[in-house]
Amino acid sequence: MVDCNAVMERLNREDRFCAYNGIRLTEVREGYAEAELRVTEHSMNGLGIVQGGALFTLCDLAFAGASNSYGRPCVGLGSSISYLRPGSGESLKAVARVVNAGKSICVCDVEIFNASGKIVAKSSMTGYFLDGKA
Repeated sequence: MVDCNAVMERLNREDRFCAYNGIRLTEVREGYAEAELRVTEHSMNGLGIVQGGALFTLCDLAFAGASNSYGRPCVGLGSSISYLRPGSGESLKAVARVVNAGKSICVCDVEIFNASGKIVAKSSMTGYFLDGKA
């Protein structure tokens, strides 16, 4: 049995880029994770909305939580993201759900929501399990 809280704590502690940018995991369960971005002036682009790279990083950390929740080290292999509305407000939340976890590949859908519950971005992320176990 995987200790998902330990996975969450490790990723929050060791992902220094996310920590520096105000992004952290708030929940991890098997095949599922939530992450939050605390929006600051440093999250904004030139138009005064959350920068696309910050939104992608939020998706990436949620993906890391969900894909690593099986107790197998998983790294990103490929991804796509669609920005559906501007990111704004004090915080944004990403929800990641693993839709398929095979022998070596993991596929995860990630959605970002604003404080009103409206979808901001949608991503599909594919990961590779480094251990290659079935």
